[in-house]
Amino acid sequence: MDGTTPGQYFEPEPTVASRRRTVRLTLPDVSMELVTDSGVFSGDRVDAGTKLLLLEAPDPPPTGDLLDLGCGYGPIALTLAHRSPAATLWAVDVNERAVALCAENARALGRSNVRAIAGATPEAAAANGLAPEVRFAAIYSNPPIHIGKPALHQLLAGWLALLAPGGVAHLVIQKHLGSDSLARWLTEAGWPTTRLASRSGYRILTVSQPGTA
Repeated sequence: MDGTTPGQYFEPEPTVASRRRTVRLTLPDVSMELVTDSGVFSGDRVDAGTKLLLLEAPDPPPTGDLLDLGCGYGPIALTLAHRSPAATLWAVDVNERAVALCAENARALGRSNVRAIAGATPEAAAANGLAPEVRFAAIYSNPPIHIGKPALHQLLAGWLALLAPGGVAHLVIQKHLGSDSLARWLTEAGWPTTRLASRSGYRILTVSQPGTA
């Protein structure tokens, strides 16, 4: 995630007044209207980094458990759910307003394979319905860079530990917000990281499990 909105999109309960609207996400294989609101990330448009991730990252595995970390109102989760209808898509965000919007959009679009869960950590998400035995075949994320490096590192480490054998994570980050330094940290922390794509000031990073690169 590379932008902020009033009320801080990474707060559990945004204090800014609700102002609902709709935005359209258009990709070569899917087009959808999504309900958004104030107090969530990029509520007035689909973020350019999110769209780049959906255009450039590999298609999700057709089955298994997939994770959209920092789901917001759901553009990544709902696109992955469309592309892999036999998979279970876990959409996780600390922002409860965003999680509710993601669930609402999933219902409106008939994406019954989406599970929207509030919680920043696996433990918090488990308390809200994430099955503790779940291991993810793939993770897709436009992560919340603005929470700061220590918190971001802790966040990513906690969820990357839940990758299934052979699973990978695809992250999109703006170059000027530290994509290259994050790639170095991930690799040094034991998560081999490569640059999948670079366009319009964004990097897409692919993160592998320790010992698999």
